[in-house]
Amino acid sequence: MAPSNCSRALFLEAIAAHNPALLILAGRSPQKIAATAATLAAINPAVKTRALHLDLASQASIRRAAAQVNAYDEDHIDVLVNNAGVMAGPYRTTAEGLEMQFGANHLGHFLFTNLIMEKLLAAPHPRVVNISSDGHRLSGIRWDDVGFAGGKTYNQWEAYGQSKTANILFSKALAGFDGLKTRGLRSFAVHPGVILSTSLADGLGQDDFADLKRLDKEIGHPLGEDDAKFDVKTEDEMVATHVAAAFDPRLEAKEWNGAYMEDGNVHEERLRKAVEREDVDRLWKLSEGLVGEESRW
Repeated sequence: MAPSNCSRALFLEAIAAHNPALLILAGRSPQKIAATAATLAAINPAVKTRALHLDLASQASIRRAAAQVNAYDEDHIDVLVNNAGVMAGPYRTTAEGLEMQFGANHLGHFLFTNLIMEKLLAAPHPRVVNISSDGHRLSGIRWDDVGFAGGKTYNQWEAYGQSKTANILFSKALAGFDGLKTRGLRSFAVHPGVILSTSLADGLGQDDFADLKRLDKEIGHPLGEDDAKFDVKTEDEMVATHVAAAFDPRLEAKEWNGAYMEDGNVHEERLRKAVEREDVDRLWKLSEGLVGEESRW
């Protein structure tokens, strides 16, 4: 299962060629889902797809979608790829009034994943792949102000960085629960790189990216002073890390559970912010409170 985005489409096309039993296409737009299904059918007419309406900026929509998935005849889901996201832009909120990037990029995935967890755990080797970014360097979790004071203290790139750090902490949290590990769950956070054809940055202009460069300078150029040189990938290079995180059998090794991946491999040393266990646990508890759903793992 893979929510929408440019990299999702490329990832699904790669999978479709290998006769998957089912691909669940989740997204907000029925038209886009239908177009993706048509593309997959052209690649492999035998591929079975299901359309799932899912708006990660609405917890009500997430709950409806999860209920639908849990009612499917299929007894398990092998891989969940949490790949939808919002990048920068003006201050906006979810249906619940939460800052959009944190609400959709993290909390939406957090809630949906937990609600369909039993369907995942029924698989022989279940995996959850959370698409993060090296943009996590831009901000840790703003524990005292995750919502940017209702927009008063909002910085679009810090908000993006916070949400991408949350994706990493969420991956490590899933990897840390004994109740999930003993049932075979593996979880990974992925930086796929940048592809110039993505729609993720639609609406962002030169001033927005100038702000990004200024923030990168303020935090000490963690990527080097040539931070303007984004980690641009070809389509094949971008999809490679998705595919590795979802299917590489070597990642079944317990020591890799919860790892951060770039360039098709585990790269824990590339984490720009310290990932402390206390932050993993703290974010989980915060997230439970914000979605009103306690886990039992």
